[in-house]
Amino acid sequence: MIPELGHYALVLALLVALVQSVPPLVGAATRNGAWMSVAVPAAIAQMLLVLVAYAALTWAHVVSDFSVLNVVQNSHSAKPMLYKVSGVWGNHEGSMMLWIVMLTVFGAAVAMFGRNLPPTLKARVLAVQGLIGVGFLLFILATSNPFIRVVPAPIDGNDLNPLLQDPGLAFHPPFLYAGYVGFSMAFSFAVAALIEGRVDPAWARWVRPWTLAAWSTLTMGIAMGSWWAYYELGWGGWWYWDPVENASFMPWLAGTALLHSAIVVEKRDALKSWTILLSIVTFSLSLMGTFLVRSGILTSVHAFAVDPKRGVFILVLLAIATGGSLLLYSLRAPSLKAGGLFAPISREGALVMNNLLLSTATATVFIGTLYPLFLDILNLGKVSVGAPFFNATFIPVAIPMIVAMVVGPFLSWKRADLGAALSRLWIAGVAVVIAVAITAYVKAGGGPLLALVGIALAAWAFVGSLVEFADRIALFRTSFRNSWHRAVHLPRSAWGMTIAHACVGLSILGMTGTSAWQTESITAMKPGDQATVAGYEFRFDSIGLVDGPNFKAERGVFTVTQDGRPIATLTPERRSYSTTRMTTTESAIHTTVFSDLYVALGDPTQNGTAWIVRIYHHPLVPWIWIGGAGMMLGGLVSLTDRRFRIGAPERRRGVGKAGGKSAPLPAE
Repeated sequence: MIPELGHYALVLALLVALVQSVPPLVGAATRNGAWMSVAVPAAIAQMLLVLVAYAALTWAHVVSDFSVLNVVQNSHSAKPMLYKVSGVWGNHEGSMMLWIVMLTVFGAAVAMFGRNLPPTLKARVLAVQGLIGVGFLLFILATSNPFIRVVPAPIDGNDLNPLLQDPGLAFHPPFLYAGYVGFSMAFSFAVAALIEGRVDPAWARWVRPWTLAAWSTLTMGIAMGSWWAYYELGWGGWWYWDPVENASFMPWLAGTALLHSAIVVEKRDALKSWTILLSIVTFSLSLMGTFLVRSGILTSVHAFAVDPKRGVFILVLLAIATGGSLLLYSLRAPSLKAGGLFAPISREGALVMNNLLLSTATATVFIGTLYPLFLDILNLGKVSVGAPFFNATFIPVAIPMIVAMVVGPFLSWKRADLGAALSRLWIAGVAVVIAVAITAYVKAGGGPLLALVGIALAAWAFVGSLVEFADRIALFRTSFRNSWHRAVHLPRSAWGMTIAHACVGLSILGMTGTSAWQTESITAMKPGDQATVAGYEFRFDSIGLVDGPNFKAERGVFTVTQDGRPIATLTPERRSYSTTRMTTTESAIHTTVFSDLYVALGDPTQNGTAWIVRIYHHPLVPWIWIGGAGMMLGGLVSLTDRRFRIGAPERRRGVGKAGGKSAPLPAE
């Protein structure tokens, strides 16, 4: 009964999405206030109906209702409760349910909290969001119904992919999807603005918080996915340039450019056409990522290996959304006024440069990811594009991007003096020299030259961001009390920018350290054997069998010492899941602030007396994820800025109710 209730709620949600889409668009075109007002209750009702459907699917997983095909294929009665809940989105149908939940939550949030939006713009934004919902609800109901029954019901299920039975993967998809789908709001605002033919600083102020929320959650989603790959897959790496990894990275890069471009629109009424285009491209890249993992053209631990026909449906949605919005853009963009002028050396110029570099980086990843797929689809041969290509093309673009990120905030709007800005960054320059000198001395020439560039960039980004914050509060130029007063009353967006930019430096530090100075040992070991890695002694003490809730495991015990001093006891596992007949590696990691000691237990040798053991020493690797969490924190701090709650002023224009003028927005 409950699964049928969930299915019925999805059908009603589709009908409500149609109501949310059509009447408000017609009402906005005809200035009919009653029709426009339909959008708000429809958006809220659609969210509630989708939540009912999602709750019904969750209930079926939690109680192990094996009369539901989705539960049979992705659950098991012995599976821990955490993975019964996370298993709801650990499959194609459930993940699409999570997608539509996020979509409707964002739409309902605009409906409930977008009180400062002009009625016509709000109606159009919610209508576009409703149209996206129509497409994905049709997709779920037509090709991916999660409530299909099985008759007769089996005694037990097939279990969830063991690689997904992990805390990191339990929380990674919701963050990732909140980022993917959150960019739909920027898309909806862009399309609505194109329909109205008006983009102004008020529009940028309205679109920024939704973009910032999506960017923050996508940042955490990518970081959590990287962390999961690092400790779960047993290969010791944190990024593989996997096509599905790239599918999430591309909208993140485009979204970062969009955030910075919207600042120029808000502050200087410039780059309007470019910001609209970025809004469209960012969400289109999110849709493309959805297509890649569901089309069947990828083989990846991240991908859903499903019927390619579903991929065709999403490809049609992608073509309609992207093609339709770009067509509208081509018709309306020339009519958008250029806005304020500025010199190349200015804060606007730095943000434009930053945008161009981010767009170039996105294009690089896009080509490297899709070019081999296109060749394969067209039967033109197979080409392998991996880390060497991406590192060789992405890093040269990233270097000037980080340099500009630090210099930009020191430049004034409209016209600036580059020399004066650099002179205020002398402390950051000194920090770079000291960091490079210390690294060169400690490593005594070890590691590639590019590692010193990475250390320099990390110091530049981290210290430069702190110097900019100190400059804002006049630290050391006035009394500490005055500086404290300035800091307390500084806009929270400034705090958020400092935190995010500084944490970019921390992530670069971690990436550089582990990439340049990682030490690795892969050897066959039996109990009693020892291995020395990076000055640490790893003794294989014993191995034994342990039982888990739905698996059996071989658990090794390793004692780590340094110069005879005990450091840690590590217990890696090799788990076997009888239902899925899969084996996973559960690495054991001892983390300090400065490094990770990492042990992964592999397959036994042919004679069964030894095991293949991977041992790694990863210098500075924890800072990758500390920086990622810090970037998300910076975004969330910026979201609390008062300006995003009160909106922005605009001229009296448009109508609210039929025949009545809309009230002006409150001033900042």
